[in-house]
Amino acid sequence: MARIENNLIALLPRKDRLRLLALCEPVDLVLAEVLCERGDTMRHVYFPIDGFISLVTRVDDHPALEVGMIGREGMLGSQLVLGMTIAPVQALVQGAGATWRIGVAAFRRELASSAALQRSLNRYFYILTVQMTAASACIRFHLIGPRLARWLLMSQDRAHSDQFRVTHEFLAYMLGVRRVGITMAAVALQRKGLVEYHRGELTVLDRRGLEAEACSCYADEQNMYSELMR
Repeated sequence: MARIENNLIALLPRKDRLRLLALCEPVDLVLAEVLCERGDTMRHVYFPIDGFISLVTRVDDHPALEVGMIGREGMLGSQLVLGMTIAPVQALVQGAGATWRIGVAAFRRELASSAALQRSLNRYFYILTVQMTAASACIRFHLIGPRLARWLLMSQDRAHSDQFRVTHEFLAYMLGVRRVGITMAAVALQRKGLVEYHRGELTVLDRRGLEAEACSCYADEQNMYSELMR
């Protein structure tokens, strides 16, 4: 198993890393696939390699809203560090690609026997909790344009490419706003020469410019991850 390419696994000591990888199977994440619904008992945990997953929540009959994102930097199922197998949110594949998958029972046994894995996932669970908490404040206080820039940066980070597929309809769904608001914000970014959008394909043209447009949440999350996940 030469291919790791998931940061949580790569950070483990060699012995722990090889033992965990021996339990893994490579599978593909399919675009728009629902990996679990809120309240489901999880059967597998996922360590994305080059795909990425949106964490989505719903309130009553309102449209769904994205509250977190998982790519190569993390894992789906981090609540297992607390002994909880119930999914707290829906997990929706936002970017197709490869992932490592492990059955929950096997993962829990490995978690119990690896102090290094426990330490790493405790830190990652904290980071993910902060990300999901910050999302609610971001939705309440930040304008659509900076939020859109942040979302595009997060997606680019996890797609590992300047180009990825996304529609205005999906963006509105993820950010919890009307499609017309997304269209106006996206047009503004295009006019500034930061992105290019054509038939569902978005290309980031000016990464630094997009970072300057993004709300403070993006840099805060990047700095926290770099500080804690060493």
